[in-house]
Amino acid sequence: MSEKNDGANRDATKRSARERLLVERERQKTRDKRRRTLIVASAVVGVLGLATVVGVIAANTGKSGSAKAGPVVAPSGATGKDALAIQVGKPEAKSSLTVWEDFRCPSCKFFEDNYRDVIHDLEAKGLLKVDYHLVTLIDRRMGGSGSLKAANAAACAQDAGKFTAYHDLLFQNQPQEIDDAFGKNTKLLELAGKVDGLDTPEFRACVEDGTHNSWVAKSDGAFTTGQFRGTPTVLLNGKDILADQANQVTPQKLKEQVEAAAKSSGGADAGAEGGKASPSTSSTPGSGTKGGAKASPSASRTGSSASGGSSVGSSAGSSNRSTGGTSGSSSGGSSGESSGN
Repeated sequence: MSEKNDGANRDATKRSARERLLVERERQKTRDKRRRTLIVASAVVGVLGLATVVGVIAANTGKSGSAKAGPVVAPSGATGKDALAIQVGKPEAKSSLTVWEDFRCPSCKFFEDNYRDVIHDLEAKGLLKVDYHLVTLIDRRMGGSGSLKAANAAACAQDAGKFTAYHDLLFQNQPQEIDDAFGKNTKLLELAGKVDGLDTPEFRACVEDGTHNSWVAKSDGAFTTGQFRGTPTVLLNGKDILADQANQVTPQKLKEQVEAAAKSSGGADAGAEGGKASPSTSSTPGSGTKGGAKASPSASRTGSSASGGSSVGSSAGSSNRSTGGTSGSSSGGSSGESSGN
């Protein structure tokens, strides 16, 4: 009997030991799980803390940059809200084209190469005025300073009454999107030498001093606030001509619409006689635009050359149509680089 009791006790002791082991294992699992949770939580907090520090540094850097940029100096004749537009053409023209563009944006170049001749012709006839708004979207998305410096140089050219010729020349000599050649003042001054009468001590000082940098930054801020789709954004009398895929406004259609608006308002012959268009309206030779070129439904795709039947942005390339602040798509105007980004 005693042996049976001893055996029963031993079995009970073994069971008790196993049970204690199992309980201890469960406790250990719980402790391990709690520790892993704490480690993960600490890592997340660390990452968020780092992100906050980086964000503060970036914000402070931006503030410091704008503080050094100096006062906002609008170029001669700047017009529109906060004087952020450079207008080309006769102010009394019945139709108005609003263009938001970046000198580093490939889609903007494609637009300019295809529409330039038609636009200049309509300006010369007094039927169309164009308000140019300069943007630095590519600088923000890809780094560099070419968008800013080219825009400043274009504003300096406006001061000299040579905006159109220099504006066209910049797009005709646009480097690859990843090449920040316009970030070098020497390149901008070299191109200025090709515009008769532009390369003066005053122009050089304006370019090298970044006289209009703060004005350009303010224009870019207005673009971001406007939540446009990207660059180029092109509005004819307030309507985006590059957004409607079902009814693309080709250069020929643009011409027809502007002429029709002039006739309906009794101003068809407004520019045939009388005053000149804006001093900056002289067309740059060799633009090679063809009236039948198709507009892109959304200038999010970039194009490399202007050919009569190609769509704006139809060529493969990095999307230039994202909105400023956004590097993604936003409602509103059309654009090649997303802003936001």
